[in-house]
Amino acid sequence: MALAMLLALVSATTAAAGDVMHEVNPASGLSTWRVEGQDFSVEFIQLLPDFVRAVFASRGLPQDVINAISSYCTFGTIVRNKATAPLSYNVADWRYVTADGVAHVGKTKAEWVEEWRERGIAFRWTLLPEAQTFQVGDWGQGFTTVKLPPGTRFDLHYAWSQRGDTITHIIKDMRCAPEVIEN
Repeated sequence: MALAMLLALVSATTAAAGDVMHEVNPASGLSTWRVEGQDFSVEFIQLLPDFVRAVFASRGLPQDVINAISSYCTFGTIVRNKATAPLSYNVADWRYVTADGVAHVGKTKAEWVEEWRERGIAFRWTLLPEAQTFQVGDWGQGFTTVKLPPGTRFDLHYAWSQRGDTITHIIKDMRCAPEVIEN
């Protein structure tokens, strides 16, 4: 879906999407953004590059693969169908719009898996599936990644579909985790 189309739909569908809740974990200093809509909820949890490195290193992946994925802005992401009907999402349609107005696409699970497969690495865990249809009550989780430097601020434009309609929403002023937490 084109970004212009997403932007055009936002004003008509914001009420269906829910309000954005931003929380900062007092122990870690990391942020979480959560939207609890009537039908769809989504949560994005900042992940430090060191955490991402540790997750992939613990799976025995090569150092260059670990370095590549930890160079991305990464969020732990949880999505839920709270509706009374199936709904679908496609991460490939989501855009991360930086302050300069540039829309960035995330790197999908399929893109990571293909890159690793070409290197003989059979690894699929931890990443949020890029497209799913959830039945009533279903939920999923995994990492979402976008090639932005630590600390970068952006607005996330995301969408999901239900009963033939596409619903869009924006989470304003999200931020990639810093490289390290300052004490």
